[in-house]
Amino acid sequence: MTAPADDRRIMLIALAGASVLSFAPLLYIQSETTPITGAFFRMVYAIPILFILVLYLNREDKRSFKSRILTFVAGILLAIDFAGYHSAIDYIGSGIATLIGNSQVIIVTLVSWWLFGERPNRMILLALPMVMIGLVFIAGIWDDEPYGEDPLKGVIGGIVAAIFYSSFLILYRYSNRIQAPSSNLQFDATIGAAIGLLLVGIAPLKRLDIEPIDFTMNWPGHGWLFLLAISCQVIGWIAITFALPRLPAAHTSFAVLLQPVLTIVWGVILLSEQPSLQQIVGMALIFSAIIAVTLFGESQTEKHNLN
Repeated sequence: MTAPADDRRIMLIALAGASVLSFAPLLYIQSETTPITGAFFRMVYAIPILFILVLYLNREDKRSFKSRILTFVAGILLAIDFAGYHSAIDYIGSGIATLIGNSQVIIVTLVSWWLFGERPNRMILLALPMVMIGLVFIAGIWDDEPYGEDPLKGVIGGIVAAIFYSSFLILYRYSNRIQAPSSNLQFDATIGAAIGLLLVGIAPLKRLDIEPIDFTMNWPGHGWLFLLAISCQVIGWIAITFALPRLPAAHTSFAVLLQPVLTIVWGVILLSEQPSLQQIVGMALIFSAIIAVTLFGESQTEKHNLN
C-alpha cells in the first residue's frame, strides 16, 4: 500500500501524462500527413529514444519471453487503433474522434467480464444505448450541417479505434502482470505498432480509403511528427504506463477522463472546431456514458472463474 505522499506524486505523473497525450491530435494535424504516415513515423521516431532509455535506466525486467511477445502483439493491435484514430481525426475533427476512441472503457468492461470474470454492475446496461444514440447524432445522419469532412466515416474510424484500443489495453495489461519497467513495455509495444503500421501502409488500400505510407521526408511535417513521438509516444505513454497500475481506482478514472476533455478544449480553442448542436448532444451522451462506466461501473470477479 502506497503512502499518501506517494499517491499524490503518482497522481501528478498520471495527470501530466494525460495532459501531454491530449496534444497528440493537434500535433498530428499540424504535420499535414496522411493517417498511416503520421502514425508510422510517430512510432519510428520514438523507437531509438525508448531504446536509449531502456539502456540508460538499465532496470531489471523480469518478464518472460512470452510476456514480451504479448506486449509486442499488443503493439500490433495499437497500430490498427492509430490507423482508425488518425483517419477519424481527418474526417470529423480531433475532439469528437478522441471522445469516440475513449469509449473503449465500455468495451474493456464488457470484454473483461467475458475473459476475466470481472462482472460489471447495471451501469453498463445504461451506458451502451447512450453511446449508440450519441454515435448516430455525431454521424450527422439527420443533421443538415454536421461538422467534419465526412462525419459518418469519422464515426466508423472512431469505432475501429475504440475496438482495437480496448483490445490493446486488455492484452497490454495481461502482458504486464508483474509491473515491468514502463520504458521496456513501451519499447516492445512501439516496435509492434511500427511493424503493424508498416504492413498496413506498404500497399495502397483504396477500397478502404487508406493511403500507403509516404516515405518522403519533408519539413516542417516530420518536425511535428518527431515532436509528437517525443512528447506523446515516449513521455506521455511512459507516464501513463507507470502511474495507472499504481493508483487507486477513483484516481485512475479521473486521470483517464482528463485526456479527452483537454483534447476537446484544444480542438475548440486552437483548431476552431465547431461541432453542430446535434453533434454536441451526441458528444454529451457519449461522455456521460464514459463517466458513468468509469466512475460507477465497478466490477466484481466471479469466484468460479480461473485467474
